Amino acid sequence: ISEDPEANLAESQEFLSNMEDKKTTRFTDGKTSFGMSVFNLGNAIMGSGILGLSYAMANTGVVLFLVLLTVVAVLSSYSIHLLLKSSGIVGIRAYEQLGQRAFGTPGKMAAGIAITLQNIGAMSSYLYIVKYEFPLVIQAFLGIDKPSGEWYLNGNYLVIMVSISVILPLALMKQLGYLGYTSGFSLTCMVFFLISVCTVILYSCRPPPVAVLFYFFQTAYTIPILAFAFVCHPEVLPIYTELKNPTKQRMQHVSNISIVVMYTMYFLAALFGYLTFYGEVESELLHTYSRLDPYDTLILCVRLAVLTAVTLTVPIVLFPVRRAIQQLFFPNKTFYWPRHIAIAFTLLTLINMLVIFAPNILGIFGIIGATSAPCLIFIFPAVFYIRIVPEEEEPMRSTPKILAACFAGIGFLFMIMSLSFILIDWTSGSSKASSGH
Repeated sequence: ISEDPEANLAESQEFLSNMEDKKTTRFTDGKTSFGMSVFNLGNAIMGSGILGLSYAMANTGVVLFLVLLTVVAVLSSYSIHLLLKSSGIVGIRAYEQLGQRAFGTPGKMAAGIAITLQNIGAMSSYLYIVKYEFPLVIQAFLGIDKPSGEWYLNGNYLVIMVSISVILPLALMKQLGYLGYTSGFSLTCMVFFLISVCTVILYSCRPPPVAVLFYFFQTAYTIPILAFAFVCHPEVLPIYTELKNPTKQRMQHVSNISIVVMYTMYFLAALFGYLTFYGEVESELLHTYSRLDPYDTLILCVRLAVLTAVTLTVPIVLFPVRRAIQQLFFPNKTFYWPRHIAIAFTLLTLINMLVIFAPNILGIFGIIGATSAPCLIFIFPAVFYIRIVPEEEEPMRSTPKILAACFAGIGFLFMIMSLSFILIDWTSGSSKASSGH
């Protein structure tokens, strides 16, 4: 089968041809509308992270949680600004190519590896929810009180079936913009989840004591969970490329709207989920609902809506991983259907294996959030910006580059602090287990 030289835009993401005037470099006009771009980026932001935020609030208190969530949202928006500014100057369509332009092959490798780790962790957490929630939903709908080993209640089988029948066909789409409608439906499902949490569950709430508002950190996973909830940076440039009338300002508006909407949904879902269960909330909010009536129709519908939303998010997150692999191993190749299909199938196979053997969704949030998330949100956009923006336009001692350097420093500090907290948490857990024996 011969390669298709006309389909280059789908994966290879080459440099733009018009590079004479670097200050006015623009992407070629795409076909995705402003609204669909908001849906796609919002869906990239929204995922299973929303289910861990009530747990984060239970370990920080409402006030500190709101402060941290606001800080992470603002920093994420600023980080996207740095990415768009860098890409606009050199006319580059992909995160990995920004790394190559800034630091050569090492920069390209670092960006590709971080994107791969981050998005594989995200997809694993999404399918983890499918694995553990889908059997419970089927069991409740069928009215089975005591399962006796039915194959259709086996989470491992169900996650494989969902991957093959739903995720793989969507992941084989040629361009990311085609998923705008499924992204809109996914966000609609999460809005239904939010409304349900804020209304019906509210009736079981009690006014919180004052002390609940002002906890300090009681877990190493709080900050990584918050950072993980706003990672959408690998998807920004692909969505920018396919946007109609693409300009930096227009794409920044897409990003800001998506972040504000997700910020609001995150806080409300975390608050009402926390007020329902307080300190008894689990790391995965849907598990906590099992304490209520598991056969309640609304709760079943909420579970089904979340399952649908996270399932439809997987193809969005898979696209940047496939692009990273394309850039790392096939940098000069044009679009080729067999390779396009093979990479998607291999990724889904690997992710299914991780989901089957991963012990806890909290570990996924913590480890991935503490390593790749700081790189993608803080470090890479800042250092790429410093290296790519020419000194004649912004000297090294200019305010924007000083701010970018401080931004990168925050990322390094965040990574070291998070990894240290997790190590301490694991060490204390191992000590307690040993003393228990």
